Amino acid sequence: MKAFSRTIRMILASAMAFSLAACGSSSAAAEPTASAATAAAEESASGNSGEVTVYMPSPSGLNEKYVSGFEAATGIKVNLFEGTTGEILARLEAEKDNPVADVVVLASWSDGLRMKKQGGLVSYPDAKNADKLYDGWKDEDNMLFGTSASALGVIYNTTLIDSLDADWSDLASDKYKDMIAIPDPTKSGSCKDFLAGYMNATNEDWSAFEGMAANGMTVAGANKAALETVLTGEKAILVAGVDYNAYANIAKGEPINIYYPASGTIINPRPAMILSTAKNMDNAKAFIDYLMSDEAQKLVANAYLLPGRSDISCDNRTNVADIPQLDHDWSWMMDHADDVAAKLVSICQK
Repeated sequence: MKAFSRTIRMILASAMAFSLAACGSSSAAAEPTASAATAAAEESASGNSGEVTVYMPSPSGLNEKYVSGFEAATGIKVNLFEGTTGEILARLEAEKDNPVADVVVLASWSDGLRMKKQGGLVSYPDAKNADKLYDGWKDEDNMLFGTSASALGVIYNTTLIDSLDADWSDLASDKYKDMIAIPDPTKSGSCKDFLAGYMNATNEDWSAFEGMAANGMTVAGANKAALETVLTGEKAILVAGVDYNAYANIAKGEPINIYYPASGTIINPRPAMILSTAKNMDNAKAFIDYLMSDEAQKLVANAYLLPGRSDISCDNRTNVADIPQLDHDWSWMMDHADDVAAKLVSICQK
């Protein structure tokens, strides 16, 4: 009977796969229905607790759809905690003597690498569709899976500035005095990784950001709070802003625009990882599988994030191939990101 049920599910999964279009097609905006599109159900726990506990960063609407789709596909209940990367890491630290999470997703690849270095992750070499991720969006030990990503850009208020294409160093000019904000890199994992990548690529040349700081650049909280300063017109420019927030607000009609400076930026894969202390290991693997399924990747694209799979492109935002990137070394960034973040905050407080 189990074999028969498994066969039926596989047939349904194959049938649904043919109905899925790439996110760049005319059906990209449509919400995918909960389905057996992912084979995660085949790997769901037979025992465990019937649940999986997942910690994830924003966007909240995407996380809710992840949960709904996964629960419908597998019958496994998701216990979800949402927070910034800093909040998630703080919670993990507070719970280290009594771990709760099974799966953790962060908005910082360097923080994921640090968790791996500390021995807190489990390898999952059989993860479904992992071979379709962009090069470098999966570590060699199959512990980090970049199932989505954001890129860091310059976001500006179009009621205050008609157009803008200044490079990072150009933004240190006096003409932008008191006009610039930046997310707090101690709260935004994406901003922290951008700064570390920029310093790595420029041999730790701080002149651009020291110039911006000298001209009144303010540290404006985590990503959402930082973007709000530009949406309200309090500031005209947000540097190192996460792009998916900008695209989502542009779609709502907000008077902002975004670009990626010509010298390059950092695309930050968001690592999904299974903790070595997971109490629901099979369920955790099923959740990782789901994140790389056709259904979940379509949800990612509809949320204006970059899908982790290279076989999926988007028509609602700039794709990976069209974003100029800085040369960077993630190992260096892992070792230096916290110090770089602390220095940025310090120079902005002088």
